[in-house]
Parts: sequence; C-alpha cells; structure tokens
Amino acid sequence: MTPVEELLDVAVTAARDGGRVIRAAAAVQAAGHKSSATDPVTEIDLASEAAVTACLAAARPHDGFLGEEGTVRAGTSGLRWVVDPVDGTTNLLYGSPHVTVSVAAEEQLPDSSWRAVVGVVHDPYRSETFTAARDRGARLNGTPLRVNDPVPLDRALVTTGFAYTSAARARQAHTLAGLLHRVRDIRSHGSAALELCWLAAGRCDAYYEDELAAWDWAAGALIATEAGATVTTLGTGVLAAGPALHPELERFAHVSVPR
Repeated sequence: MTPVEELLDVAVTAARDGGRVIRAAAAVQAAGHKSSATDPVTEIDLASEAAVTACLAAARPHDGFLGEEGTVRAGTSGLRWVVDPVDGTTNLLYGSPHVTVSVAAEEQLPDSSWRAVVGVVHDPYRSETFTAARDRGARLNGTPLRVNDPVPLDRALVTTGFAYTSAARARQAHTLAGLLHRVRDIRSHGSAALELCWLAAGRCDAYYEDELAAWDWAAGALIATEAGATVTTLGTGVLAAGPALHPELERFAHVSVPR
C-alpha cells in the first residue's frame, strides 16, 4: 500500500466514525452560534469532531489538524488534516439528510501554502462515501466519477450556497439575479462538500460560493477536480464546473466577490 493509499484509508475510517455519531443522534438542538445567530453549532458537531480527531490522532500522531469546531494543532510531518465534522448543521437541525463529514489531508508546499492530496466526503444518510487522491481520480463507493461535460450555459443545473451575514447574502442574491434566467435552474442544499461531490457525480453541472472556510471545500474541491472539473478560487470560496462550462459561469460568479 502506498503512502497516499494509507492516508485515504485513514480518512475514510475517520469520516465514517463521524458519520456514525451523526446517525446515532436523537433530538438535535443548537448548543450555540458562530458567525451569526443563524450559524448554529450543536453537540453533534462537537461529538463528531471528537470522533474524527481521535481516529486521525491514533493513526497519524505527528500530523497537524484544523477542525471547524476548534480542534487545532501544529504537526511535524508536513501534513495536516482539515475537517468539517458536520457540513450542513442547519440541515441536521431540521432533519434534512443533506449532511456530510468532510476530511482532507493536505501537504505543505515550499511557499508554506497547503495542497490537498486526499479528500473524503461521507454522506451518512445515503451511505455514500466520495473519495479522491491527487492524480488518481475520484470515486463514489469505489466507482469512478466523471463530471458532465460539455454542458451549455442554458442547460446547466447550478448549485450554490449562502453566507450568514445580511450584507453577504445581498451580494450573493445580486449574482443570482443575473444568472438565474440564463441557466436551467439553481439549487442550494446547504452543504458545500456535498454540492462539490454531486458535481463530481454528474448530479449537477456547477457549484459556486464565494464565502467559505477551508474545511467547507478542501475535500470536495479535490474530489471535483479529480472527476474532471475545473476548480478555481472565488473570494474565500470556489467555482467548480466542467471545463467547457466554467468560463461561461466565471464572469457571473465574480460579480459577487468584491467586499
């Protein structure tokens, strides 16, 4: 087994450990808020991150860690794990199944930036595990994935998401107003990681959101890339689509970037 395969196995195990915490949850209530009153955190977020962290620390004690719910540590190996233990917390509160655990392994480059080498997004309610390793393709439960391409703009099913502040949402709504009448339709399911994986699986044609954290897209962006998508940074977020569609969407998506 190669080092990358070992990292992938660890990531899958950790993501599924977090998924079991989510599936075992009974009543889910907000335990607090993060960026705004509409940005909740639950005890399940914290318990899932603890489960994922424990798995990764046991298997890879010298790696760094960056978790959404505050688990951060420096490593000595040149690798770090970027984790969203519950991507779709609001969905979880409402009983919607659009909830995932996202785990990415990143390597530190000479310029001190980070690049994902392994990505896993586990959907516990559908028992679907999306995986990718850099330059080795993307898979869903072991089956290779490929994005839809080419797709003309007027036939594109585009997915997006929204930030938690009113100013950001006003900016994002302006972008949608200029785009909606030009595409097949627009969806928002509330999980950036899942949207990127569904793009990889051909369940939509594009995803964009301009205000995200690293743990929201680190694994999903690699999975989409390895499935053939063109993925570029957009503000603190991403724009991802098939190579033919991406340039068509880029000019609309950039409308939402200025702060």
